[in-house]
Amino acid sequence: MAREETSQLFDMRIVILIFLWLMKGAECKKASEDREFSLQTGGSVTIPCHYDSKYTKHKKFWCYKAKAVFNFCSILAYANDTKGNLSVIDHPDQSLFTVTMRDLQSKDTGFYWCAVEIEGIFLMDEKEMFYMTIQSVRDLSVVNSSVTGQEGGNISVQCFYSSGYKNKLKQWCRYKDERCYTVGKTDTSQNASVQISDDEHKSFSVVMTGLTESDSGWYWCSVGDLQVPVQLTVTVTETKPVVTTEAGYKKETQYGYLVVWLPAVVLLLVIVAAIATVILKKKHNQNKSQVGDNEASNTENWLSSSTLDPWTEVFYRSEITPTATALWPVSVEDSVTYSSELRQVRQRL
Repeated sequence: MAREETSQLFDMRIVILIFLWLMKGAECKKASEDREFSLQTGGSVTIPCHYDSKYTKHKKFWCYKAKAVFNFCSILAYANDTKGNLSVIDHPDQSLFTVTMRDLQSKDTGFYWCAVEIEGIFLMDEKEMFYMTIQSVRDLSVVNSSVTGQEGGNISVQCFYSSGYKNKLKQWCRYKDERCYTVGKTDTSQNASVQISDDEHKSFSVVMTGLTESDSGWYWCSVGDLQVPVQLTVTVTETKPVVTTEAGYKKETQYGYLVVWLPAVVLLLVIVAAIATVILKKKHNQNKSQVGDNEASNTENWLSSSTLDPWTEVFYRSEITPTATALWPVSVEDSVTYSSELRQVRQRL
């Protein structure tokens, strides 16, 4: 009898343990822990889901259940998969995956989970819960859910809320580190200054100045329990010619040296090319002049060294045409064609 009671007690303990394990997956809706969205019928939303970098290679998924019980939710899509109006994209370099839902309808209202699959019977999946209300008029919205700013510049985000949330707490929160900024206070996010102002009627504005690349990421416009995601992207200028070392001295990067010295090098090359052209042209003219002088000198030398008797009558040919009926004798000199060179020599002499 005692053995049977012990066996029944052991079985009861197993049932209790199993029940407790199952209940670990049950979620109680708490505003301090969960994300609650008010979305418009026919609209769309993109939701970021961060995870620990050690889970980069694990499976990620998006699941849904009308009631807040994770263990019985239905997986709608895994990461890097698209099904109908649902897309799930993993960004391992940022340790997050995004879920985009389009053409939302009232039937889509309910609980959702971002989850990372952890293998093991007694190991629970890493998860985060969201509750979405799909209705014709939203209680919280933004003009642009994605904004871009330049490094050192500023951005502005305007968040609209319904009259029922007029007296609720308004905040601008960074999703990654859960840091929030409240209306009426100026704070610093990394290097950017954050200021929030409320018109106390239907909207509040967020202004971030002095942006840095580290300010990129996902943020929430928050009013009371409601939130709406906003993605901020800070673009960085390509040229950074000056950097500061640990010792406090400034030095130029390799790219900076190229930007500063390239025009000077090009100008120097142009000047050198111009000087070289002038020198070569001058040398060419001198050589040409020397060649002319040498030719004249050679001609004079040839003439002066000639063994010809300047009075010797040299001719290429003679054409003596005796005329039988001539009345006077024909002179040989009148019928001789002299060389032009000889004529020039005789003239000079």
